Amino acid sequence: MSSASNRSLAGRTLIISGGSRGIGEAIAIRAAQDGANVALLAKTSTPHPKLPGTIFTAAKAIEEAGGHALPIVGDVRDDESVQAAIDQTASQFGGLDIVVNNASALDLSPTEHISMKKYDLMLDVNARGTFALTKAAIPHLRRSDNAHVLTLSPPINLAPEWFDNIGTAYTISKFSMSLVTIGLARELQGDSIAVNSLWPRTTIDTAAVRNVLGEELTAKSRKTDIMRDAAYVLLTNAAGGATGECFIDDEVLASEGVTDFAPYRYAGSEEELELDFWMHQR
Repeated sequence: MSSASNRSLAGRTLIISGGSRGIGEAIAIRAAQDGANVALLAKTSTPHPKLPGTIFTAAKAIEEAGGHALPIVGDVRDDESVQAAIDQTASQFGGLDIVVNNASALDLSPTEHISMKKYDLMLDVNARGTFALTKAAIPHLRRSDNAHVLTLSPPINLAPEWFDNIGTAYTISKFSMSLVTIGLARELQGDSIAVNSLWPRTTIDTAAVRNVLGEELTAKSRKTDIMRDAAYVLLTNAAGGATGECFIDDEVLASEGVTDFAPYRYAGSEEELELDFWMHQR
């Protein structure tokens, strides 16, 4: 475990899927503050009617934070697009150290009401996209002296209550991302590539979450800062340490000595925090 004083992503190269806004963008900007190189692979090249930010506004924020940005308009569902993004990143920056699987599709509809199109979208983006991007990056990660794969997915718990309010389709897609973490950590254990997952204890206030779950959750949520800071800790740890784990954001920070989590709340909010879907059974 690196100490807080010598943590840095200076000179490191990251590729982040779906990093045009929210948690992905927050992780990218924190890396940029150290002077990291950050490639973004996302579809959002023009403004979404309901969601702010594009891959180009995120790239600008990365540059303004002190990093080097490479915005790549592409789709994790397309194999050629994924391979081209990995190749372009490694060529531009001379290698690749970190993959952050952040892209994710969300639909909480129960099985009876969800369309198979939406089911396929979630499996293609969440499960297959995570697998494909990481797979394409492996040859480059092997050449890094501190390689990490970090996937934003929950701990796997097969307690049936977890399916009550989430939807079977979405659960399958997110658990599949975590299975990629567990499986690849085992496959790559001899390569000094740390493969882990990270998930929030509470709901995180992002534009995408507000769009799906409603803005009233904002006062009960934490800011993206907590996922940003937890991801930073994991990505600056030595790759020879923990692998195949699914970490919870506040547990990561607590292990670093953080005891006051109030700064991750919105100022003036005293409402009880809303636990994330999969934290109710934890």
